Amino acid sequence: MASAPSSTVRSAGSPGAVHLPDTARDLVKILVAGPFGVGKTTLIDSVSEIRPLHTEEQLSEASARVDDLAGLRDKESTTVAIDFGRLSLSGGVVLYLFGTPGQERFRPLWDDIAYGALGALVLVDSRRIDASFDVLGLVEESGLPYAVAFNDFPDAPRHYGEEQLRRALDLDAGTPMVTCDARDANSSIDALLTLVDHLIAHNPVEAR
Repeated sequence: MASAPSSTVRSAGSPGAVHLPDTARDLVKILVAGPFGVGKTTLIDSVSEIRPLHTEEQLSEASARVDDLAGLRDKESTTVAIDFGRLSLSGGVVLYLFGTPGQERFRPLWDDIAYGALGALVLVDSRRIDASFDVLGLVEESGLPYAVAFNDFPDAPRHYGEEQLRRALDLDAGTPMVTCDARDANSSIDALLTLVDHLIAHNPVEAR
């Protein structure tokens, strides 16, 4: 796999492009995981060079009884299968981004969505850290290398230090942990590049 470039050297074409760039060399499947309402769809929207695929449905009274909307008063829809986007990076690396549903009832989809993935970016909401435990458990059970990105919500608490957050999530010392704004393309790309660097460290290859 090519080394990760700076996010300022993004080689993606204009939004809405369909065809892979001629420089594409390494095609990498990445999961964008996290609990319900953490910003997975928003992150994929912000970085995808193609029109993203979404399987969004409006929240209903039935789903409101099983989906915890605490702290998510503006949440009106939810992913019920996958989100999909694509991001080309310089060096010939192309990321295929698969957003996974965050609710426990969609767990049977996990094995199918995770098949063939090289790693996962796990989004976390510091206002609802406990909501991330199930997803982190799934990622760890799958054996996928992963990085954690705290989505920087406007009302997120600012008093937690990095070590406090790492302990709260019981993260291994070698697990990368960053903060990003899922609405901002450069910030989201930086989080993805942190994961790419981590994958390179886990899967070193000889220079071509």
